[in-house]
Amino acid sequence: MEEQHSTVDTNQLLQAATDFACYPGVQNESSVEDFLDRFPLPVIINVLQTKAEVPELENALVACLERIFKTKYGASLIPQYMPFLQVGLQADSGAVKCLACRTVSCLFENLNDSSVLLVQLILAHDIYPLLLDCLVNGDEHVATAAMDAIKNLARSREGIATIFPAAGNEAIDLRHLATKCSSLVTELFLYVVVYTISTPFDFLFCSSYVHM
Repeated sequence: MEEQHSTVDTNQLLQAATDFACYPGVQNESSVEDFLDRFPLPVIINVLQTKAEVPELENALVACLERIFKTKYGASLIPQYMPFLQVGLQADSGAVKCLACRTVSCLFENLNDSSVLLVQLILAHDIYPLLLDCLVNGDEHVATAAMDAIKNLARSREGIATIFPAAGNEAIDLRHLATKCSSLVTELFLYVVVYTISTPFDFLFCSSYVHM
């Protein structure tokens, strides 16, 4: 596999990724499968991590992967690549961080799995603290993408329990961060509170988690 990664034609991948990302309209499932048959996901990720200095390559691969993960087939592959999300959320590149945040959103929006299982996947790979770091310390684009991902996480009881931990871990407790960080963090806190109150969670559940 390593040999396959190292021998990929970068120019060919750049052109194919650019064409895929710029295709007008929606890419269907079969076109995504065809593209990944030509350039398997591990190959694309490896090139993104090791050859980002090639002009335009990073932007092309990021745009391509975003379109892939927005499909149901692409989203179905995300659970196999959680370590990539971990690395991406800590990358120096803002574009890669945005991609990682948006991939988390795609996981919730395009994968027809139980929200419980998805939240467990997020917790098992320590994704939530990395999203918070992107929210608090990222630039405007990264912070917005992280906020959208956390909003998706908040759409279940398990997600709310992660965002407002009962143990009161201030480092990852949105209630605490909302009093000390940017207006964007406060905006997210208010969104989660309003969403929690307006959903059919029982009253005691809501009040126990959103009380500051």
